[in-house]
Amino acid sequence: MTARTVAWVAFGIYLVVTTGLAIAGMRKTSDMRGFAIGNRDMGPGLVGITLAASVASTATFVINPGFVWRDGISALLFFGLAGGAGVITGLVVLSPGFRRLGDSNGALTLPEWLGARYDSRALRGWFSVLNLVLAVAFVVLIVKGSALVMQHTLGLSYATSVLVVVGFVFSYILIGGTYAHAYTNALQGALMIVVALVLFGSGLPRLVSGELFASLHAADPALLAPVNESSALFGSAFEVFVCGFVVSFGLVCQPHILTKALYLRGPSDLRRYLVVAAAVGVCFSLILFVGLYARVLLGGDVAQDAVVARYVAEAFGPVVGALIAVALLAAGMSTMDGILVSASTIAGHDVALALLRRRIPDDDARARAGLRISRGLLVLMGVVACVIALNPPQLVGLFAQTGVYGLVAASMAPMTFGVLVRDVPRSAVWAASVLGPLAHFAVYFGVSGTLNPATSATAGIALSFAILGAAVAWRRRAGSARDAATAS
Repeated sequence: MTARTVAWVAFGIYLVVTTGLAIAGMRKTSDMRGFAIGNRDMGPGLVGITLAASVASTATFVINPGFVWRDGISALLFFGLAGGAGVITGLVVLSPGFRRLGDSNGALTLPEWLGARYDSRALRGWFSVLNLVLAVAFVVLIVKGSALVMQHTLGLSYATSVLVVVGFVFSYILIGGTYAHAYTNALQGALMIVVALVLFGSGLPRLVSGELFASLHAADPALLAPVNESSALFGSAFEVFVCGFVVSFGLVCQPHILTKALYLRGPSDLRRYLVVAAAVGVCFSLILFVGLYARVLLGGDVAQDAVVARYVAEAFGPVVGALIAVALLAAGMSTMDGILVSASTIAGHDVALALLRRRIPDDDARARAGLRISRGLLVLMGVVACVIALNPPQLVGLFAQTGVYGLVAASMAPMTFGVLVRDVPRSAVWAASVLGPLAHFAVYFGVSGTLNPATSATAGIALSFAILGAAVAWRRRAGSARDAATAS
């Protein structure tokens, strides 16, 4: 049996099992709430794996090792150490308060949570638009990464691979919603754990013996530097450690990440859910070492976004390599389905239902209409993702990061202040959510040459935090002055 035959058999089995899980999810999805967050009957282990798989995705398993291949240890520290610490810290700090306030407000989405927290339908609408527009950038990254792996593994053309990835993932989320997302992510997460350990282990003898570092030093000593001064992206400690931590903390505020806390049955499940997610996430981050392994095995003349696919083909026998490649496809699909659930829910619940409130006064009828609109949006998103992915930017990782970090710059400060600070002026939230992403895009596109989008995003985040911090301090100072005047 040839490697391609093995790959097709494994992929076929994966398609059948995933479809079965989606159908099981469809049977439990009858309304918008079930489509968005389920019926609160999923255990913390299942939700924790779902969260970790949603965070990891094609970016971690296919795209980010290419940055490590190019820039070495500095990129690994950025994505693995600073980035991992930022995500875990963000989840621990924000999840309890987000879940508590989400329960009290009955929120199903992040925009709805923000709108309820600051008592503003306009803010809810603003964050709905931001989430929908900027989510497309991340979907394109995942589609391209998955299509590249499929192209190398199954022998399909790139265009056909894009259509297969989009058609399959969009279809099973269309019918199963959150349950399909959670059930399939459990399967995908298990495959991803195995692949991460196998790929990390493939170069472990060289890593332990020091041979890997000697080879990297011979190729380019800068590859071993914690800060690679020759890199356009990781050339300072601020970029590697501060920006890596800050933007990763902010990535928790994406709609398909933080809302996982709403899947849980109760607050008592929260700790176990976070422990499982953190442990699985650390395991996934081991895949970044493939970038170092690939630099030694493949040299420096490889297309950056294809590094992992090339490494798997060269480092493993054809049969094992084919099985690993199929699991890499699962890694991409595990995040894309979460983004699709959140984006379609936002469109149906936060946008469509608001517009239908006067036309359809009955709550049940309006909820059913919103569910139909959510599913209709998936079809539209599939078309848009195909069009962009068929002619993608050269470095799709930077393209996706730039868009997603715009969302982070808009939402991180309002989310953090909303969870941790009681009295926050609504006008300041508006200013922070608008000026934060504007500063990010202005810095990124205003600087000549290549700039790490995490650096410009950190500037936008700092501005938004400064705005909210100053507004809260001013309001408290004004309140204290009024109290003093009243007392006198």
